[in-house]
Amino acid sequence: MTGQPPSEPVLRVEQLRKSYGRLDVLRGIDFSVAAHERVVVIGPSGSGKSTLLKCLNFLEPYEGGRVVFDGELVGWVERGGRRVRAPEKTIKRMRQRIGMVFQNFNLFPHMTILENVVEGPIQVLRQPRAEAVAIADELLRKVGLTDKRDAYPSTLSGGQQQRAAIARALAMRPRLMLFDEPTSSLDPELVGEVLEVMKALAIEGMTMICVTHEMSFARDVASRVIFMDEGMIVEEGPPETVFTAPQQERTRAFLARVIH
Repeated sequence: MTGQPPSEPVLRVEQLRKSYGRLDVLRGIDFSVAAHERVVVIGPSGSGKSTLLKCLNFLEPYEGGRVVFDGELVGWVERGGRRVRAPEKTIKRMRQRIGMVFQNFNLFPHMTILENVVEGPIQVLRQPRAEAVAIADELLRKVGLTDKRDAYPSTLSGGQQQRAAIARALAMRPRLMLFDEPTSSLDPELVGEVLEVMKALAIEGMTMICVTHEMSFARDVASRVIFMDEGMIVEEGPPETVFTAPQQERTRAFLARVIH
């Protein structure tokens, strides 16, 4: 023991609340994520999982609680006991360090795969083009798309587009990766190729939070599983505990429906 205090979590979420009108979507969410941790969020549709991810990088402004990333409050600035929205440049700077992969790829259709990957580093990080291209080529090799670098998104399968979207997010050198059901819009035979890329990132130590319905991925890759229902965390723990000996009846009922 060195006597050093434990390192600050990469992400800390405290009593997070989010509503749409009268509908309470998130009702007091508390958890934290340490560096290199792989948190997988599971739960029924409508339980607030995707909204949670969007609040973490302020794509959805949250009303109550706190999201602290790298020691900095996300989205808001506290002044004189009041909370006001942070300047857009502050929010953008924070988002640069949080990569996000969505269900629907969101690639620029008029750009080649290579151009999609280098756009952010060149425009936002001000990387020299030659350096950005070299990094992009390495990332495309990593996700198995070297031969598609000059192709346009419309010519790729859904699985290939999603792998390109992962490469694009990684090109920004994020400290944290968010995956919002990245395989849910893919044909079943294409799911595995995307999950393999995500497993490789996990092995390399990428800090990640993944919302997914792929229970085998959660069981194999997660260092911690969070089960959400009705806007709350019902249960969390190591995958071997959550999947084999869940403590809560709601968790047991959900797993009975989705694991065959």
